[in-house]
Amino acid sequence: MQDIQHNEPLVGRADRYLGECLRTWRVLNRVKQEHAAELLGISQPSVSRIEKGLLLPSKDERAAIVDLLAARLTSAADHELVRLVGSSTAPVHVVCDLTHRLLVASPARCREFHVPYAELLGRSLWRFATEELAALEHRMPELGWFDGSAPALEVVTQGRDWREVVIPGGTFKYVRFRLANGSHVRLIETTCYMEPDKQAA
Repeated sequence: MQDIQHNEPLVGRADRYLGECLRTWRVLNRVKQEHAAELLGISQPSVSRIEKGLLLPSKDERAAIVDLLAARLTSAADHELVRLVGSSTAPVHVVCDLTHRLLVASPARCREFHVPYAELLGRSLWRFATEELAALEHRMPELGWFDGSAPALEVVTQGRDWREVVIPGGTFKYVRFRLANGSHVRLIETTCYMEPDKQAA
């Protein structure tokens, strides 16, 4: 087993994408810029400039925006997505697109955990990312992940055995979904497992 080494990613929290996400969240939730400013503890002009990509939020402002936009299940459709993933026979899980917080995992995915599912639910899984998964994360903007109709992405990664989670070697497929309140999640499925003799030692 290996110790955790990765730092939190910048992509997915990048300032220019936070502005776009903030505006989408406001529109879907019918929140005016003035109210968003109150929730974030900043001025209305600052909200406007952040949404337009003209102002980079400070560290504290970025944290407040991420907290506001973190994935939350608010509709029947959101909960149905979680139910379907939770009962799927495929090795699949769903995380918040901004925080990587685990929202649900299928039984097949749970079998790759060294600890009880409940101990990982609601926690960020980013710390377990392999080098290949981290590299994909940082390429997501150029691959169109944050566009209105994000493409499905696939990546081949070597396996890693962390203290809490096994990352199987193989092909991972990423699909981005927008929840009812405007926040985003990503569905991650292992579509093909790597043969053991081809995995890195």
